[in-house]
Amino acid sequence: MTPTSLMTRRRALKGMMAGSAVTVGLPILDCMLNESGNAFAATGAPIPLRFATWFWALGLGEAEYRPKTAGTDYELPPQLAPLKPFQKKMNLFSGGEVFLDGQSNNTHFTGVQGHMTGRVSGGSEYYGSVDALVGDVIGNGTRFRSIEVACDGDPRDSWSARTSSGRQPAEVSPLALYTRIFGPEFKDPNAAEFTPDPQIMVRRSVLSGVSEERQDLMRNLGATDRARLDNYFTSLRSLEQKLDIQLQKPEPLPACTKPKQPEKEEKQALNIATEAMARHNQFAELLAHALACGQTRVANLCITQGMSGLRREGDPTNHHTYTHEEPVDPVLGYQVKSAWFTALYMQALHDYAAVLDGIQEGEKTLLDRMILYAYTDHGAPRLHSLRNYPFVLLGSANGRMKTGMHIPKPGDAATRVGLTVQQIMGVPVSAWGVGSNRVTSPISEVMA
Repeated sequence: MTPTSLMTRRRALKGMMAGSAVTVGLPILDCMLNESGNAFAATGAPIPLRFATWFWALGLGEAEYRPKTAGTDYELPPQLAPLKPFQKKMNLFSGGEVFLDGQSNNTHFTGVQGHMTGRVSGGSEYYGSVDALVGDVIGNGTRFRSIEVACDGDPRDSWSARTSSGRQPAEVSPLALYTRIFGPEFKDPNAAEFTPDPQIMVRRSVLSGVSEERQDLMRNLGATDRARLDNYFTSLRSLEQKLDIQLQKPEPLPACTKPKQPEKEEKQALNIATEAMARHNQFAELLAHALACGQTRVANLCITQGMSGLRREGDPTNHHTYTHEEPVDPVLGYQVKSAWFTALYMQALHDYAAVLDGIQEGEKTLLDRMILYAYTDHGAPRLHSLRNYPFVLLGSANGRMKTGMHIPKPGDAATRVGLTVQQIMGVPVSAWGVGSNRVTSPISEVMA
């Protein structure tokens, strides 16, 4: 392909519809990419990896959710039936455990603490989650290191935590998220012209002045105050980096389109499961566009807290209560009413994957160029156990992960999934976890 024959998004749009406005994003065509299909031919900029996490509460059921066979060509259990269209693009891991090492099990917390951060403690320490570790590698150069959302309206429902600042609060309003990402500060990466925002320039100038005084101030403080101020300046440096990004013309991303603005919500807190799923799908659409437009490369979606208060319309009993009180059906082997919620959640996961898979980037889709990492707080919901954890990974990280498999790991440390994901996404780590949850090798079956 010669330089004169390179096709760009702008050139394609110029010849379409006489230059009139279009509302459907132009896919990244093969002719816009290099011969390997992993970078833009016009600029040489690589198509970035993305990563997203997706949390649902209270597991999948008892042991019956595990397919009877391993490898490919396995039959999906009823709980995961909505994901059938993506079976070839996903991996199911079963059987992993979180080990307490003498610590107490703080239900709805300890399990996630273990498999998402690699450590279990008797307290509420929670930092360095898998998504944040991945974000430290792939998230640089974007406006948002990561974006967190919660569908039930509680901003505390987030399992994303950096090593220095703890858990990140979740956005609970689709309209607020839209404004935050695609509001006045949004710069279309495919726009012909780029003009830095004067207000951003002023804010950056002010921070520069603060930075110049930083060292003198630190030298005159005691050790405790220096530590406190260092945390403050760490936040300032993060803000400086964000502003620097906003003052630079972004790399063109042909699959980027601005989504439709959501309507104002009537209420923040939701306890009807179907209403929370409707909000979920709004968030899924916005996050997919944010990833496609290079606003972030890491997104975290939480349906609800582990002790879920979501209920079926017309039924006063919520999901969490059913896991404790509903008997296991002697024929089916699981709690039928609890499984209704699980099926609803898995349909939502399907819908999220479908949005990501509908954004074309060359011969692959956005879903193909990322990992969507679905996890939960307990193995068996009735027992609130830390055994037999299910993990669902969708996408292949641009071919770095083999897909289409069920991989049972009964009794193995659940942290092995987290280590595998980190290595696939390029985190330079050979071992991860503490105590019995420490692992030193990934799950080789899925390593491409």
